[in-house]
Amino acid sequence: MAPFNSTPQSRPHHLPAFRRKEGPPKKKKKFRTMKDVMKTAKRVAIPREDYSKLTCKICGSGEKDEEMLLCDGCDNGFHMMCLRPVVVRVPIGSWYCNKCHDHHPTPVVKKFTQRKIMDFFRIQKSAMKCISPEVSRRQRKRTRPLVLQKKSRKLLPYIPTEDHNRRSKQMESLASALINLKLEFSNELTYFLGMAPKSANQSKFESDGMQVMSKEDMRTLEKCKAMSERGEYPPLTVVFDALEGYTVEVDAPIKHMTFVAEYTGDVDYIRNRANDDCDSMMTLLLASDPLKSLLICPDKRGNITRFINGINNHTEEGRKKQNLKCVRYSVKGECRVFLVASRNIGKGERLYYNYNGYENAYPTHHFV
Repeated sequence: MAPFNSTPQSRPHHLPAFRRKEGPPKKKKKFRTMKDVMKTAKRVAIPREDYSKLTCKICGSGEKDEEMLLCDGCDNGFHMMCLRPVVVRVPIGSWYCNKCHDHHPTPVVKKFTQRKIMDFFRIQKSAMKCISPEVSRRQRKRTRPLVLQKKSRKLLPYIPTEDHNRRSKQMESLASALINLKLEFSNELTYFLGMAPKSANQSKFESDGMQVMSKEDMRTLEKCKAMSERGEYPPLTVVFDALEGYTVEVDAPIKHMTFVAEYTGDVDYIRNRANDDCDSMMTLLLASDPLKSLLICPDKRGNITRFINGINNHTEEGRKKQNLKCVRYSVKGECRVFLVASRNIGKGERLYYNYNGYENAYPTHHFV
């Protein structure tokens, strides 16, 4: 037996040499620049040790701390009434001041398949038929009166966008805005247990009476309802503005006296909402008995009217922006609220109406 040797022995000459296969050279890891990191990084404000001496960044006052908003970006305080536009209720979720808003991503319009659009807006599948522009024009032409009349104040039906893709984008913008605010789509008044029952909504309770919708306007309303059930809505797009928040833009010209939309949401007694901070409540019924007065509150359910803003009716410039009027009608004995074009509206205009059409109690002097 050969003696044990702890020293490493050389490889015998008759054995082949094995070499480790060398793969392709590893790519050097590419690091993002600080600018790219800051675009996606979440802004975190270091909380203060003591908020008792917090003051408004605009007016410098520390009073009315119950109306003070804290920016989730810089942690500074702002009075709701000092901001422009004024914030009339505490925002849902995170809130950023105008300076920090540029570093915070704006809401993105989500993409929806046709099936999801139909489910979201509860569109009947049998009604989703592509109508050619020629047939659509012929149908509208047949509805016109044969006898020309003098000046008329009758409601006109809206004309939906004929391009199917463009109409889908309009509906996507509305669906995205509703989802971002955690609202459910509803194109009619809704009644729930614990609120006002449907039997309370009767136009005969109106203190000064309410105008009754004519038969011809009823036919216009029914036509618009049939179009909406087919997924044919007014040519409107919901957009997000850094100052105004969500607002509505016109995607095609709208004629004077055109029916735009019905104001929808949950119906409740005004007395139940005395301390409610919802900024979109609409008067539905002003009864001789104040306990029977009703309002519409779209804080959980609503349609595109939820995003139409009000004017500053204390300035001449604000009043010029108004292009819609709010009209209350008695429809089959029930109170309804409609938004109607108060003048010809061009493509690209934003929709505005007077919040104080029936009452002068809403503070609009801070509106843009």
